[in-house]
Amino acid sequence: MATTDGYEGMIAETTVVTGHGGDLIHAYLARPTGSGPYPGVLLFHHLPGWDEFYRETTRRFAHHGYLAISPDLYCREGHGDPDDVAARVRAEGGVPDDQVVGDAQGCLDLLRALPTSSGKVAVFGTCSGARHAYLAACRIGNVDAVIDCWGGRIVTDDHTDKQPVAPVEYTADLPAPVLGLFGNDDGSPSPADVDVLEAALVDHGKPYEFHRYDGAGHGFFYYDRPSAYRAGAAVDGWEKVWDFLARTIG
Repeated sequence: MATTDGYEGMIAETTVVTGHGGDLIHAYLARPTGSGPYPGVLLFHHLPGWDEFYRETTRRFAHHGYLAISPDLYCREGHGDPDDVAARVRAEGGVPDDQVVGDAQGCLDLLRALPTSSGKVAVFGTCSGARHAYLAACRIGNVDAVIDCWGGRIVTDDHTDKQPVAPVEYTADLPAPVLGLFGNDDGSPSPADVDVLEAALVDHGKPYEFHRYDGAGHGFFYYDRPSAYRAGAAVDGWEKVWDFLARTIG
């Protein structure tokens, strides 16, 4: 816990990461300036894109003592206003799962190569980013904790060429405990979807903890979206995040 007489410093900047297929993609990296060692967090942005919320959230993890990186998963689609870029990506059916996994691997490699890294890394995402976090954890394997904030389409029968397998189908390969935060008024994932995911975790003997919030729907952390934000659920949810990370990656 920070004290009023303690030194606090952070470096936050845009950088370049070698992603899927050797492509160079942008990422936002924030890290404490101390000697560490610090655990890391890889943040997968949501469908609205690589936006201000995710830069702020990346810095928030660094403020709490984590090496944090958030890659621009839409980098190959061009640049400009995040909403405009995200709209192009949505119109094209999203980004390929294989590409996301490759980009994630590059970010994990970068985090662990930092001289102040402890070697432990969690993955975090909201909305489609939570789907990507769960998917990457299962397919890469070398992560220490997973945070799924209302991840849509982790459970689905709607497959596409870019998203050929529902992430829940990879649950047997999940390497780490999962924290799940969900709103009971959400439609994607619906409470029934969350039940299916929970059943898969139980069936495969995977450690997890789910928290479900009445009166909250999709995106209840998003203070920049008044119709979605639910202060009580958000405050409690962030407390659950910090507690979970302290217990899993330190």
